[in-house]
Amino acid sequence: MIIGLFTCSLGILSEALHSALDLVAAIITYFSVSVSDKPADKEHNFGHGKIENLSALIETLLLLITCVWIVYEALNRLISGNTHIEITYWSYIVIISSIIIDISRSRVLYKTAKKFNSQALEADALHFSTDILSSGVVLIGLICVQFGFLFADSIAALAVAVIVLTVSMKLGKRAIDVLLDKAPSDIIKVVEDFLTTNPEVKDFHSLKIRVAGADTFIKVNIHLDSNLELLQAHEICDNIEKELKKRISRSEIYIHAEPHDSNHIEIESNLNRF
Repeated sequence: MIIGLFTCSLGILSEALHSALDLVAAIITYFSVSVSDKPADKEHNFGHGKIENLSALIETLLLLITCVWIVYEALNRLISGNTHIEITYWSYIVIISSIIIDISRSRVLYKTAKKFNSQALEADALHFSTDILSSGVVLIGLICVQFGFLFADSIAALAVAVIVLTVSMKLGKRAIDVLLDKAPSDIIKVVEDFLTTNPEVKDFHSLKIRVAGADTFIKVNIHLDSNLELLQAHEICDNIEKELKKRISRSEIYIHAEPHDSNHIEIESNLNRF
């Protein structure tokens, strides 16, 4: 921020504001991850995982606010032509240092997010990885300014805004999908493929999947051989749960077993056609 004000570079100022919001987002993520790992209680039967998704949505809104200011200032400079920039060696030092820091922290965050299946940490990792690209754009803008192309600084700032806006939309969509309990297609495929190829499962229906933070909740009705004893049916359900948990980390699975009746299935199928 100091270097941006000193040089009057909109590109550096946009990165400074972006980084300031990174700090706010990181603080929000820190508290959300701390709360989301608390176990379920009487008021929150499915745990506190969705606080992560809420924090990701808040982070998205902060990024959008940044974009509005950057676009307004950049267009104002391009239209008015009122651009005065003084580039010094400190301009390059602060941008290059920012790129190096962003590379290291995004790598650590991606690794940790994958390990703990955390959307909030993944959002931060994606956020910081785009900082590398936006800082690179600003660096190119600074070089162009030194060759006399003063408008390049505003163009670089607009490019940063486009990058941030693109990432914001992706993060926001994912957060809203989870908050609205949209079933994740990749996990649906895993469950359906496993149940379809399981010889003991004659049929299944009413598959419901929801995600909250790092946790996945799965509910399904399966049809088993009607001649099985209760203990045998229970063991089959236990085995299915264990196998699915190997494929889907931090998942809670609820299986309702029903006796298989081919005539009933055929009647249901015919009714669904109408």
